[in-house]
Amino acid sequence: MIRKTIIAISTAVIGTLLITSGNPAHGQQQPKPWDVPAQYKTMKNPVAKGEASDNAGKVLYTKNCASCHGKTGLGDGVKARALQTFPGDFSGAAYQNQTDGEHFYKTKFGRGEMPKYEGKLTDDDIWNTVNYMRSFKK
Repeated sequence: MIRKTIIAISTAVIGTLLITSGNPAHGQQQPKPWDVPAQYKTMKNPVAKGEASDNAGKVLYTKNCASCHGKTGLGDGVKARALQTFPGDFSGAAYQNQTDGEHFYKTKFGRGEMPKYEGKLTDDDIWNTVNYMRSFKK
């Protein structure tokens, strides 16, 4: 009887740990909507999507973004859990339905825990990164 109780409790504890450890948003706030100026919402990406842009974007993303946003944009990077706000999931419709200009604005100017890359990356670097992040679509 005691053995069955110990097994049941152990199973429940292990199950709870597995469920909560896989959730990067556990205990984090969901991000608030961004106030992106209209000029950026309608801005067209001047960098053509293709192999060269994707390769450049992947290098930039890996260096500057993956530690929070994760290798595949799920918001599960090694630094993500230390953030107060969940960094977001780039693979889903909520992200993918936004314009390239919106993503450019967010990357260039940042807010809160999202650093700004103005002066750190060129505009073309940001556009290449935006192109690469489109590859995360489910």
